[in-house]
Amino acid sequence: MAEQSVIHNTFVIERSYPKPPEVVFSAFSDTAKRRRWFADGDTHEIEAFESDFRVGGTDRLIYRMNEKTPFPGVLLTNEGTYQNILPNKCVVMASRMALGDKRISASLVTIELLPTNKGTDLICTHQGAFFEGADGPQMREAGWRRLFENLAKELAS
Repeated sequence: MAEQSVIHNTFVIERSYPKPPEVVFSAFSDTAKRRRWFADGDTHEIEAFESDFRVGGTDRLIYRMNEKTPFPGVLLTNEGTYQNILPNKCVVMASRMALGDKRISASLVTIELLPTNKGTDLICTHQGAFFEGADGPQMREAGWRRLFENLAKELAS
């Protein structure tokens, strides 16, 4: 049998934050807050960060990878469209990612925010089609886990 050209994967990440859903949601809806936890980092320079947080709105993030990565100087592009937004409850986005000029994945990401007596439970369901090889799903899940650590720091500040 020929090698599979697309790897399909779904993973779920659950996190709890000691803030109400309105505060957690604002970290997604407020462009400055979102840039701090979602885009800023020490492995890249941001070439573009655009966010139109509304149903049908688009996000566009372009990073130039640095020497701390296996791809120094290469552009990583992530573009997506918001499919559904329920304030303080849910965000659904369809996106595609490219490394240089090579398309590496397409994803549907659902973020659910559930109120608890201690704050908010966040449930992220990531459904992806990976074109770059067998380690794509594991790398993406690790990336989202880092992002949710960054979100915790943003919410604590």
